[in-house]
Amino acid sequence: MDLSLNVNGRPEQFSAPPNELLVERLRDGLGLTGTKVGCDTGQCGTCVVRIDGRSVKSCLVLTASAAGSRVTTIEGVTTLGGELTGLQEALREEHGTQCGFCTPGMVMALGELVDNTAGREAPTEPEIREWLTGNLCRCTGYHSVVRGVQRACSAARAGESAATAPGQEV
Repeated sequence: MDLSLNVNGRPEQFSAPPNELLVERLRDGLGLTGTKVGCDTGQCGTCVVRIDGRSVKSCLVLTASAAGSRVTTIEGVTTLGGELTGLQEALREEHGTQCGFCTPGMVMALGELVDNTAGREAPTEPEIREWLTGNLCRCTGYHSVVRGVQRACSAARAGESAATAPGQEV
């Protein structure tokens, strides 16, 4: 099948078999290895990307079903100067990353939550933990991740850099 995607702001055209998973296209076809493969069943969240602004598990999405969409991977989530986003910086400051394997998926999933915080009440700790239910981490215990999200949401509400770069649409 001949398909096209917009990946991290770049148009991509390619041929793909009908049963190819989006995570395979991103990692093997486009070399975007920040998107991890953990469980292959959609339970761990290491493969989360954003399709048209919504976080999805790319191991559960056929490449063909994403055709014509705007896909953002962890490689596409940086500031224009290549610095960490507000969410990434907050996770770093709160020690919300340990080994780093789950971090790209968490940043992609939690980025949607942080982006949606601007102009409204910050999410509560139970809401953040609910948002995290699709992302498994064996290192952090989630407490530091929750603190990082709270810090990023506070910064977003104050108008500072949030999950995406200024002027960047995920």
